[in-house]
Amino acid sequence: MEKKLKVGILGATGMVGQRFVTLMDGHPWFEVTALAASARSAGMTYEEAVGSRWKMETPMPDYVKGMPVLNIQEIETIADKVDFVFCALNMGKEEIREIEYAYAKAEVPVVSNNSAHRWTPDVPMVVPEINDDHFDVIESQKKRLGTTRGFIAVKPNCSIQSYTPALTAWKKFEPYEVVATTYQAISGAGKTFKDWPEMVGNIIPYIGGEEEKSEMEPLRIWGHIENGEIVKADDIKITTQCIRVPVLNGHTAAVFVKFRKDPTFEELVQALNDFKGYPQEHDLPSAPKQFITYLTEDNRPQVALDVNIEKGMGVTVGRLRRDSVYDWKFVGLSHNTLRGAAGGAVLCAETLVSKGFITAK
Repeated sequence: MEKKLKVGILGATGMVGQRFVTLMDGHPWFEVTALAASARSAGMTYEEAVGSRWKMETPMPDYVKGMPVLNIQEIETIADKVDFVFCALNMGKEEIREIEYAYAKAEVPVVSNNSAHRWTPDVPMVVPEINDDHFDVIESQKKRLGTTRGFIAVKPNCSIQSYTPALTAWKKFEPYEVVATTYQAISGAGKTFKDWPEMVGNIIPYIGGEEEKSEMEPLRIWGHIENGEIVKADDIKITTQCIRVPVLNGHTAAVFVKFRKDPTFEELVQALNDFKGYPQEHDLPSAPKQFITYLTEDNRPQVALDVNIEKGMGVTVGRLRRDSVYDWKFVGLSHNTLRGAAGGAVLCAETLVSKGFITAK
């Protein structure tokens, strides 16, 4: 790419916004030209606005420290500075929905980490390796909004990315019933152990709204476009439990599957290792070379050893074995703030650029 695209980050001071900031540092296609947050941060430098709340493992990048923070409501000002925006706002769902619409109608493509528009019928919710074809629904969305280049695209919930890729790799064997328990890191709640000392040595068997998302969002990802809308799949049922565990980064899933066909162990592992999608085929900057890695050791995947595979953009699977009630069972792991949040959104943006949906003004 000869000239980098100009990017804004909405909600730049929060945990996911900070992750976007780090991922944009040295990105070959994108450069940050606008940072936005709530009115209480507006007018400060980014370093001042974040203060002691920097939550990343790496230091704040120098390029962003002195940048002014804009008010997210200054839509026209921000629109003039950017080619598209990432949205990582931490607000009420209805507020986020309206702000994302406002930016899209101001002809700014919005690539969102938020859940506000995940079930809007003509908004694509995409894992680029799985359903990049759903971006085609954007043309119908733009007609509804009356825009020429503005639209909204979203990525799904972080927890489903620890098991949905494996189930997708096995679609030819026709999985039809799934039981999944996810063990979710505290960064999924925007927390560190400093923020949430009650989680040290603790487990909380409830995460509000998470089970509904984990059961339904894969069905939308596996759906199809019909009459300008996404229609969810209806040939598979998923039930889940979602548990918060004392881990900083990394969502683990223990999964049981029934198949209509009878795959062998070797066929299942081969399908995982061979699985790739648009990002790998087009060598996108954030794409993992190996999307799903099968680990043969009995005690893998482990958060401490495997969460950062492929710079946190890969998914690991292990402990695949026959089950006495279901057909097969396995354990999956994904990095929830990289593959599952900001990194997944960046890969969506790269895919949208590659497909011509996001362009320079």
